Formats: sequence, C-alpha cells, structure tokens
Amino acid sequence: MHPNRLRGYFSIGAENISKPMNLGNLFRSAHAFGANSVFTISPHQKVSNNMRAMNKSDTSKSTEHLPYYEWESVDKMQIPKGCEIVGIELLDDAKELPSFRHPMRAAYVLGAEAGSLSESMLERCDHIIKIPTTFSINVAIAGAIVMYDRVRSLGKFPRPPVTTRGQEEEISKHLYGKSINLDNSR
Repeated sequence: MHPNRLRGYFSIGAENISKPMNLGNLFRSAHAFGANSVFTISPHQKVSNNMRAMNKSDTSKSTEHLPYYEWESVDKMQIPKGCEIVGIELLDDAKELPSFRHPMRAAYVLGAEAGSLSESMLERCDHIIKIPTTFSINVAIAGAIVMYDRVRSLGKFPRPPVTTRGQEEEISKHLYGKSINLDNSR
C-alpha cells in the first residue's frame, strides 16, 4: 500500500458520455489515483459498444483491474450503503472544489461532454461541486482534477510551506497506544 494512501474508497464515472477516448482517459486517471471502481450511466452506444476505442486512451486497461459498472439509467444505479454521490457540474449554487470536504466513501459523477448532469442525477446527488473555471473543461480533465484534490486533501501529505522558500511541515509518525488487556485476571 502506498504510504500516503487514504482511507475509505471512491468510484468515478460519467452520465451520457459519448466519446470513448474521454472515457478511456477518465478511467486511466481513476486507476492511477487509486479508484476502487469506475462506471457509466446511460452511455451512448458508440461508447458502450466500442470498448476497443476506449482502450486507445486507457493504456493501463483499467477495466481489467477495476470493477466497471454500466447502468442504463440513474434509477438503476446502485451504490454501497453509506456512499455519497458527488455530482461535478458547473452550476452557480455548486460548492467550489477548493472549499469542499470529500466524503470518506464517494461516487463522483460527471456530465456529458456537450451537456450537463440530468435532473434525475442532480436530484440523486448528496453534493454538487464545481471546479472554479470560467467555462466548462474536458470531462477527463475535470475528473482528474477532482481525484487529485481528493488525494491531496485526504492523503497524509505534509502541509506546504507558507512561502516558496519555506520548509514543508513534517508529518509526525502515528503513535500507537498500549494494548488493552480485556482479561483482568493477569
């Protein structure tokens, strides 16, 4: 296990995605960032029927290493109990990513390249976040930014220095307490 590995789990996917290369890039990044699974909701047929095209950009062949779920609609989507759905959408009332506290157990969902998350998906989300950009960016890039922020904020990394020439803060080693002896007869 990587020493900075975070606790909890996450999955990431897209709704109504139409470009296999974008999906491949998203899944490859998910694999690199330590996702536990990947998914699609109502993917276009050219994505669903052409995993070969997706593999052109997914050189890690992520779906051979991660569970891949494909749901035909939002209401068919099944997530583990306690998992929170986080929609990633450029909406005025969405929480900005730098101010967002990532859930320990999360399923991140992005909208289609030329559209947005559906109303039914937005209603199902526990959180809606946005990347503070002036306009929409590529689906795979947006997913990578969110996954990086998750790792940065939930991982065990030293805090950056206050100035560019400052020293980074060292992480203290975890101290384990004494064992608790439940049998008092000893």
